[in-house]
Order: sequence, then structure tokens, then C-alpha cells
Amino acid sequence: MLKQLEGARRSGAQRSRLIDPCLRFIRYLESKDDILLLTTSNRYREHTWDSPKTTALAVRIKDYLERKRKRVTLLDVTKLKIYTCEGNISGGRGNNCGVREAKLPDRTKNPTGHHRCWASINNRDDQLYEVSRELFKSQAVVFFVSVRWGQTNSVYQRLFERLSWIENRVTSLKEAPIPQLEKLEAGIVLFGHNWNDEQVLKTQKQNFEWFGWKVPEALSFNWQYTKDADEESPKSYSDAVADFRVLLQLALPR
Repeated sequence: MLKQLEGARRSGAQRSRLIDPCLRFIRYLESKDDILLLTTSNRYREHTWDSPKTTALAVRIKDYLERKRKRVTLLDVTKLKIYTCEGNISGGRGNNCGVREAKLPDRTKNPTGHHRCWASINNRDDQLYEVSRELFKSQAVVFFVSVRWGQTNSVYQRLFERLSWIENRVTSLKEAPIPQLEKLEAGIVLFGHNWNDEQVLKTQKQNFEWFGWKVPEALSFNWQYTKDADEESPKSYSDAVADFRVLLQLALPR
């Protein structure tokens, strides 16, 4: 796969804006193990023939890394029941996010005992633990996210807000960092069409740093089809799909 990527780059392909960072990204992950890939873009459940571009990329990368005998977990966050953050950081009682009393009292869901979130306790069918349980096992985590209206999609935003207790325990409650996350490396892959992707990428990488995670350059990149914020023609959206499919054929054959 890497040879095909390099060949496409050397040929002067116009799609190098995506190929170059993808090449760097895959090379970096090849040196890791216990990798967690989290996809957050969705489609109508009965359109099984359709897959978001970021999800399609994550699936191909998982397949490739597994062929390299890497331990990789992919979770489709859109299929998990994750309730909206309750805003306990700034509630009427002050900052009550991630306090010891918010520990999820279930050894199966919370084997480390470090998952502390009131919404997980208040909603028995909440599935945030599916993410945190895998996160605590991982050396690297990568979020695959679509950009909509100049911001990360709502699924990612809901997920990230619900992880606030990881950061709040350290910054506000003055506790030690969660041991399982002290060496965690985090990245994000952002795909948008015409506006604000670079700023979104910058913001999310800063968020990861505030969480105390390491943020290597190679583990994050964005692909925005056009820099013309007014380009909304149906053809441009079709062309973006076609360009992306070429990338998959070149870089990540099944």
C-alpha cells in the first residue's frame, strides 16, 4: 500500500493534498500497537451501500494494519447510545464533573474504575463506557470526523463533551492524570467540503493537548475538497466522492 501511495505522489497527482498526509499517517501508525479508531460520520441506516468517506478510510486503514499484525479496534460511534453531556462542569452546585462519586459502579463497564460520568450513572443504557473501556487499553486513538457548517459533526461533539471528566479531573479537581492515558497519543482525521477545516483541526488538536494527550503531527490531517467557501454545486460534491474513491483504489486496495 505504501508503495502505491508513493507512486501516486511521485506521478504529480492532483490529489497529493490527501495522499501525502495519508502516507505519513499510515507510516506513523505502523510503529504503534493497540490502536483505537473512532468513526463519527453517519448515513441513513437502510442505505447500507453508502459509507461516509471518513468511515470508509478508517475501515481500510484497520484492514491494512491488521494485515501488518497490529492490534486495532474500530468503533462506529454513530451506532452507540451516548447521551448528551449534562453540563456538570458549570452546574448550579459548581463544578461536579468527574468527582469520585460519579464513578460508574459496574466492573464490566468500568474495569479500571476511572470512568466517572454522571450521565453514565443516570442513564442505564448509556454506552460511553464502550469508548472509555477501549481508550484505557490504547496507545493511540484517532477520531475520524466530518466537518459540517464549519464545525465537527454533532456525533463527535457529543462524544467529546461526554469525555470532559478526563480533563476536568486534572485541571479543576487537581487529581493525578489517569495512569492508562498518560502515554496516549491522539489524532484526528477531518474531511469537509469547502470551509473552515484547517481551523477545526487546530482547535481539536488543542483540545487533545488540554486533555493531557500527546498530539504528534503525523497523527492528524484534514482534507477539504475546495477552498472556495461558496462552491456548493452538486457537481463539486460528486467530484469530491470520485476523487476520494481514486485515493482508496490507489492507496488502500482490498
